[in-house]
Amino acid sequence: MAIQRQTVLILGGARSGKSDYAQALAGRLASRVLYVATATVADEEMAERVVRHRASRPAQWDTLEAPSQVARALQERLIGHEVVLLDCLTMLATNVLLQDEEHPEAAEQSLTEEVDALCTLCEQGGATLIVVSNEVGLGIVPPYPLGRVYRDMLGRANQRLARRADRVLFLIAGLPVDIKALARALPEPLGGEGISQTASPGSSEAPLAPEAKGGRAVKAAHGEHGDACPQDSEQSRTQEARDEL
Repeated sequence: MAIQRQTVLILGGARSGKSDYAQALAGRLASRVLYVATATVADEEMAERVVRHRASRPAQWDTLEAPSQVARALQERLIGHEVVLLDCLTMLATNVLLQDEEHPEAAEQSLTEEVDALCTLCEQGGATLIVVSNEVGLGIVPPYPLGRVYRDMLGRANQRLARRADRVLFLIAGLPVDIKALARALPEPLGGEGISQTASPGSSEAPLAPEAKGGRAVKAAHGEHGDACPQDSEQSRTQEARDEL
């Protein structure tokens, strides 16, 4: 039975369980899943972590490594896949910003174009899109300028994707909360359907909950990222990327 395509944004803090949930959800929706990895490999330790994470995913899943220009890389790989799981927008934003950190406005425009192109491609291709991203606005204000630029850039990208998504889930301690459904339930002008764009054609409003094992959510430490705020030095950027995986 064919699934109804939809766009799902899964938000959360570091180690909130968002990537575990996203993988469980993707596996429940389809067997033909394309996992899009946006992390970069900076050293041998990071390479070993990536190998472990890849091994933890279902063997029948395909993997596409795309640290930037995701939609362009995805065009040739989308056919034959029912679900695209991108983990994560956090690292994609990091990569885009570090490519042009002297021009943050241009970098943000590039990220906006990445998000729009990715959504459009999956909508036109009939594939469900699941995107994992960090909510980085709940902590302390970054003490360095690049970190503040990054926080604002990712926050706006999350908002843009949330408006376009059919479902927006927030993970807290491994538990999902459907925040877009809650927002839609609010009376106008506080919420209602006016908070978002029209849902994608053929999207499903059925509740999203991964299969459980023994009454507990599926646990697998793969692809879970922390808050990937760019730092002011190459050394700290490398260490932070390592800690995310």
